[in-house]
Amino acid sequence: MSHDHHHHHHHDMSSNRIGWAFFLNLGFTIIEFIGGVLTNSTAILADAVHDLGDSLSIGLAWLLNKFSKRDPSQTFTYGYQRLSLVGAFINAVILIAGSIWVLYTAIPRLLDPVMPVVEGMIGLAVFGVAVNGYAAFKLSAGETLNERVLNWHLIEDVLGWVAVLIVSIVLYFVNWPILDPLLSIGFTLFILLNVIRTLASTVKLFVQASPSEEAYIAIQEKLIKLDDVKDAHHIHFWSLDGERHVLTAHIVVARELTAAQRVQLKLRISEALQGFNLAHTTIELEYPDEPCRDH
Repeated sequence: MSHDHHHHHHHDMSSNRIGWAFFLNLGFTIIEFIGGVLTNSTAILADAVHDLGDSLSIGLAWLLNKFSKRDPSQTFTYGYQRLSLVGAFINAVILIAGSIWVLYTAIPRLLDPVMPVVEGMIGLAVFGVAVNGYAAFKLSAGETLNERVLNWHLIEDVLGWVAVLIVSIVLYFVNWPILDPLLSIGFTLFILLNVIRTLASTVKLFVQASPSEEAYIAIQEKLIKLDDVKDAHHIHFWSLDGERHVLTAHIVVARELTAAQRVQLKLRISEALQGFNLAHTTIELEYPDEPCRDH
């Protein structure tokens, strides 16, 4: 009972930290968009798009943190982990649209650079380092995978604001307005590179591709090498959310097995599959002369 209470308390603490970081980040993102327009800085607008993506990621992680407590239902028989794919896809579409808008604004400024309001840029950059740094510090206390991943997002944001701060200080002393659109284009290309990579892996999970060809081959080899196993086929290996995987397989046994021997074989199969992050496993045993149900 005390262990369950401790686990529940740990889960609530994690959810509170992520929720806190979400509202902090979202509030600051809104300030950024307004500040980017007021200071006439495309670099700040580009960083606002970056922060919007991180806000959406944190919000999604927060919702999933709450959903993960729910039991699987007749509709969501595997639980709610795969909702993260829908969220990741929506996030990617929003970030691509935002990045195209920033490029549309920034590229013409390369030909006709406009000096931003540098004092405003410096103020926002200092504020950005402080807010994102504090959010990263809060999440660094977390132990969950969600929190560790989101913490890296926030550290990335801090580094982005450090870059804006450096450029704005340079602009304060030197009249090089082209630095602002150059920085925004650099930010945006970095965002697009990460988004395209994320989108590719999300689509791969949507179409139930194997999370790893090497792991698939290793599973196949481990199953076939087991005593009393003649063959393994209809091996389907896919992922719920990129972390928790699902495996189904038909195992052809080499001889007639007693009930006790079948139990022993299942135990050996279970041991062989340790370490593959399998959340759900379905193994069907077949005899050599038995026709396979699936074709």
